[in-house]
Amino acid sequence: MDLKSLGRVLVFPVHMIYLIVKACVCWLLPSRRTGLGGEVVLVTGGGRGIGRHLAREFAKQGARKVILWGRTEKCLKDTAEEISLLGTECHYFLCDVANREEVYKQAKVVREKVGDVTILVNNAAVVHGKSLMDSDDDALLKSQHINTLGQFWTTKAFLPRMLELRHGRVVCINSILSQSPIPGVVDYCTSKASSLAFMESLTLGMLDCPGVGCTTVLPFHTNTEMFQGMKVR
Repeated sequence: MDLKSLGRVLVFPVHMIYLIVKACVCWLLPSRRTGLGGEVVLVTGGGRGIGRHLAREFAKQGARKVILWGRTEKCLKDTAEEISLLGTECHYFLCDVANREEVYKQAKVVREKVGDVTILVNNAAVVHGKSLMDSDDDALLKSQHINTLGQFWTTKAFLPRMLELRHGRVVCINSILSQSPIPGVVDYCTSKASSLAFMESLTLGMLDCPGVGCTTVLPFHTNTEMFQGMKVR
C-alpha cells in the first residue's frame, strides 16, 4: 500500500469519528421543536425507501397533508393508501424530477388540487454502483439529473411561494458520501457532493428570509432497496 492510499485509510475513520461526535453534540443540545399541524409536505421519491418512511412519519407527526412524487405508480399508490389509513390526507402524482418541464407542470397541478406546499423534501435519488470506467454515459447523466438538478427544479417550483408566505422549509436528504466519498459509486458521490454545495449556498442565501429555512440530512448506510446487497465493513 502506497503512502497516498494509506493516508486515505487513516483519514476516513478520523473523519467519521468527527462527524459522529458532531452529530451527538447536536443531538444532546436542546432544540426548538415545532409541530407539523397545518403543514403541507411534499416528498419526492415518496413511494419507497427513505421517502416512504419519511412520508409516514410526517403523517404520524401531524402534517395536514402529505404529497408523494415518484416514477412508479404502484409504490406511490400503496404508500398513499397506508398514509390515508393513519388519518392524514395524502395525494400522489407521477413525476420524474429529472424532467424540468414535468416538475413545473406537476407543481402547478399540486397547487391547484392540493394547495401550497410548505415543506419540500428533496429525497429522490438513484445509484448505479459502478466505477467511472464501467459506467454507462447515460447512467452517469441520469444520476446527476435526478440527484442534483432535480432539486434545482423542485426548489424553483415551490420556494417562491414559501417566500411569499414567509413560511416554509426545503429539506434535502443527502448522504454521508457527499463528505466522505468511497470508490465504486462515483456518480452517487459526485451528485451528492454537488447537492450538498447547492443546499449550503441556498441556506446562506436565505438567512435574511423570515420564516423560511433549509435542512440537510446526511444519512449513513440505510437498509433500503437502493442499497440492497451493500455491506459496511
